[in-house]
Amino acid sequence: MSAPVSSSSAPWDVRRLPSAQGMHFLVTGGNAGIGYFVAEQLAGTGATVILGSRDPARAETAALSIRGRVPGARVRQVPLDLADLASVGAVVAALGLPSLDAVVCNAGVLLDDPPRRETKDGHELMFATNHLGHFALVAHLAPLLAAAPAARVVTTGSLTARSETLDLDDLQSRGDVRPKRVYARSKLAQMLFGFELDRRLRAAGATTASVVTHPGGALDSLTPSRPIRPRTAGERLRGLPAGLLLQGKEAAAWPAVRAVLDPSVRGGELWGPRVLGMRGLPAREPVRGHMADPVLAARLWAASTALTGLDPFAPGRTPSG
Repeated sequence: MSAPVSSSSAPWDVRRLPSAQGMHFLVTGGNAGIGYFVAEQLAGTGATVILGSRDPARAETAALSIRGRVPGARVRQVPLDLADLASVGAVVAALGLPSLDAVVCNAGVLLDDPPRRETKDGHELMFATNHLGHFALVAHLAPLLAAAPAARVVTTGSLTARSETLDLDDLQSRGDVRPKRVYARSKLAQMLFGFELDRRLRAAGATTASVVTHPGGALDSLTPSRPIRPRTAGERLRGLPAGLLLQGKEAAAWPAVRAVLDPSVRGGELWGPRVLGMRGLPAREPVRGHMADPVLAARLWAASTALTGLDPFAPGRTPSG
């Protein structure tokens, strides 16, 4: 299907999204949090939205919620555990599609206790879920994305990544197990991957674009109530003062939704909330510092290939077109 139609001169309206009828979008972690609201908003365009989730019951609750709010919504789920490379490898068969118009790499995990866990593949859990799982997912999806006329890979990063550096000698965080730092580094890796992916797509002459976004500051207490996470009146009242600086998860989904739908968004760009990067309408941001380092990103790509045994540009996967 062709890309959504939108005038580049008209202001982007988060409440009046362009039609994406006939298109297919996969949202990882679409059963909860920001990913749920990305899925809900995309469902309102007429597209088929696929929730990638490791929890079928929660995914079904999310799908029912979307159908209840979006008349005629086309939404379904596929099993996807990003911490399990075998599960990631099965996603193409589960999708059963000849092409895919976008994947939103949104799912993530932040652990506090215990500070370090490993997946059954032997990788640190946050790095495995937030980065390696999405790296492997894009490798598997590359042929489906290449088969769409103008597909997009949208990677959801985090503001916490700005203050971190990546230790290529300790990607598995064996030497530094502080949970918040491990999380921030995993999100930095994810963002570096998104930018490097676009550089390689452009060099290959591909029609697929890779865009990086971040949600700013998102609080549950400022988020509209849904069956996946009901909010009480008391919670909403307590969150009101924070609304001066932060926002709810519905608004935090806006940058990713725009990155999927807006034809004026280009590969290699970074999008986040307009007001200090924390809240507000989605806006393009400069890519600076270590996020713009192609040497670091290329080294991370090589390490990720070695750890997963996959490469989106391997023979038979090359997303050119």
